[in-house]
Amino acid sequence: MSNKKAVKKVKKRNPNLRLVKNDDIKPESGKSGQKEKVRFDKTKRRMILSAVLLSILTFLIAAYIYIINNYTVTTVHVEGNIHYTNEEIMEMVMGGIYGDNSLILSLRYRDKGIENIPFIEMMDVNIEAKDTIRITVYEKALAGYVAYLGRYVYFDKDGIVVETSMEKTEGVPQVTGLKFDYVVLHETLPVEKPEVFAEILNITQQLDKYSMSADKIYFDSDYQITLLFGDARVALGNDIYIEEKIMKLQYILPDLMGKSGVLDMREYSEDTRSYSFEQD
Repeated sequence: MSNKKAVKKVKKRNPNLRLVKNDDIKPESGKSGQKEKVRFDKTKRRMILSAVLLSILTFLIAAYIYIINNYTVTTVHVEGNIHYTNEEIMEMVMGGIYGDNSLILSLRYRDKGIENIPFIEMMDVNIEAKDTIRITVYEKALAGYVAYLGRYVYFDKDGIVVETSMEKTEGVPQVTGLKFDYVVLHETLPVEKPEVFAEILNITQQLDKYSMSADKIYFDSDYQITLLFGDARVALGNDIYIEEKIMKLQYILPDLMGKSGVLDMREYSEDTRSYSFEQD
């Protein structure tokens, strides 16, 4: 059967049937072109974005290498520290990742110091050059310390407990003879005579003025003062003429070192200026 006869026979059964030839179908060239263009634009945007990201990554790597190689700290100045060594201060400031990089340190300590360290009020870090920093330590003003329950209790000029420690601090005298029942951090030692702390501060300041450092400052029950330098004891008596007594002591002390005995300066005054040494 021919194709024409077959078509007529089918149409006779279904008059609405229409035969469409392949030649009659026109390709939708417009839509296909748009799809190809969209694909190209997306690929182009991906390539541009990848190039930008690669450029940023390259810049960051180059900047990192430059900072690491050119901002390494080689010189450190430490000043104001007594309780801690220079190495301990450096470890506190420069510890952690990139702690030896001056740029990182400048960002870490910008407009702020280091606090909450025992015996230290504040530490400032200044970047003086790409390879040089200066650490300035401001230690708490310690007038003396007392031994209490196996610990050393440090107090300031007002008798306020500023720190407790298992270690002694060089240059800070031990104060003995004071009586108290308890110790509370950041509160005043509860002694019978609070004025004694001003006397202790005056003594330590006068000793420091003449480059002397007593091992102990002893107060008896009447708050009479005795300074201990090794086995040599210096009986100062009360706080009258204390400045004059200590000024004179700077000339006497070298002869007392290594000796055991008592230098009695209790009667020393502007008029008498007498003292005696009784060896043990």
